[in-house]
Amino acid sequence: MKYILITSSFLFLGSCNYKKEPEILIRASLLVGEDHTWFQAFEYFGKLLEERSGGRIVLHSYASEQLAKEIEAIRLIQTGVIDMTTTSSLLSNWTEIMTFCEMPFLLENPDQVVDLINGPLGKRIEEEMLEKTGLRPLGYFQAGARHLTSNRPIKHPDDLKGLILRVPNVPSFVTAWEALGAKTTPMAFSEVFTSLQQGTIDAQENPLALIKVSGFYEVQKYVNLTGHVVSWTYPVIGEKQFQKFPDDLKKIFLQAAVDMQAYERTLFLENEKKIKEELEALGMTFVDVDNAAFIQTCGAAIYNTLSPEMQEIYKTIKTVHEKN
Repeated sequence: MKYILITSSFLFLGSCNYKKEPEILIRASLLVGEDHTWFQAFEYFGKLLEERSGGRIVLHSYASEQLAKEIEAIRLIQTGVIDMTTTSSLLSNWTEIMTFCEMPFLLENPDQVVDLINGPLGKRIEEEMLEKTGLRPLGYFQAGARHLTSNRPIKHPDDLKGLILRVPNVPSFVTAWEALGAKTTPMAFSEVFTSLQQGTIDAQENPLALIKVSGFYEVQKYVNLTGHVVSWTYPVIGEKQFQKFPDDLKKIFLQAAVDMQAYERTLFLENEKKIKEELEALGMTFVDVDNAAFIQTCGAAIYNTLSPEMQEIYKTIKTVHEKN
């Protein structure tokens, strides 16, 4: 009898501590580290989802490509193994229109990014993303301008000779940097720090926030202000996964995504104000470059790789910016 009572007590206590399984468990694979605004936005998103759904939706976010490298994460979402990630021009491997998300020397400032996203091209990008990749965009996160880091100053394209540069697995990046004279090596982001440390590559290019949170200041001395890409990324969920949600949870999910974008935007703007000073304090030297020489040397290399239809879109974007 005593044994039965003790066992019953443990069962009772266990039932008190039992947490009900969520109706929907979402797994998100992110390439950025936990200190980055994108990861912080996903953590905030998860809190909103759990609170507003009464625990029916739970989001687990995994930083630094723990679950999968970026292109693998997309394929895993498409096969239903995981559910969410952030992505942009890497999707040009599926549909050419996505190349405009991070096209070198196309956009000059964040205002142009907003105009593009909210215009006809932004709408088409979202439609083709959904139709051709099976990924549903949930707003966007600004990424800031991408700059080149290295262990020697790069002021002119001539200085790139012999430089082994990591680029993401995006055709336009390879085309642009090879036209400028660098030797490009497409590589998963999670492999970049070690490759720089070991000397397998000499340089990489990314926004300042990603340079800081990834610790590249430990293995790179210079930030060369090429500003060659002003870009954004899309938080996405697999469309098949989303369509399995009950209608009430779809509504909660989409509204929380709107709030996530606003939250990330606030973090991004606050971070941009101080990031340069923080990198300088960590020992990095900022180098002004001959931007005109970079644009001229790159020339028509990217344009010539585009299909005739995409060339027309490219010319339209350039014409609008020149008028403004």
